[in-house]
Amino acid sequence: MASSTAQTPPRPMRADARRNYDRLLTEARTAFAEHGTDASLEDVARRAGVGIGTLYRHFPNRHALMNAVFQEALASLITRSRELAGAEHPCRALVEWLGAIITHAGEYRGLAQALMSTSRDETSALAQCNVPLREAGAVLLARAQANGAVRPDVSIDDLLQLTNAIALAAEQAPDDQELAGRLLMLTLQGLKGPHAETC
Repeated sequence: MASSTAQTPPRPMRADARRNYDRLLTEARTAFAEHGTDASLEDVARRAGVGIGTLYRHFPNRHALMNAVFQEALASLITRSRELAGAEHPCRALVEWLGAIITHAGEYRGLAQALMSTSRDETSALAQCNVPLREAGAVLLARAQANGAVRPDVSIDDLLQLTNAIALAAEQAPDDQELAGRLLMLTLQGLKGPHAETC
């Protein structure tokens, strides 16, 4: 007998609803890339050929739309973390993955700030991005800590906050293409463990 607490799976979208959803995502990606994550949602809806009410039916707020837009980038980061999980040099693997986060965050002005502000806000739809990132990053961090490359008191939450802060700093200084890399290396210098390898 089925449990009464079992959740009913979401109903599939009608074809027209799916087309609207896909158009909204496409236009949101373009708008966020061109104008940052504070781009006008009214313009996104207009460019998708739907009303603002349709946008809000699919995405109840800006963070819900941002979460949907960034799923592709999130999947790429998760895949890369799995590829790096068996790397010969755990510290270098961690640095490469954190650098990839900074690169992805830099594609959309305002994303790093939004991720920082919602990192501990479980009510935000955007916070859903942080859960798989934390899990993926925790594996890489644990490997770097296990061989003494990173201090044992460093948490993945703090490390991701620092990474987003670096992405935000780089966003504010677009003419300095090397800034993010320098800040990341300076940060990791302060996190090194007693047997740190060259990252």
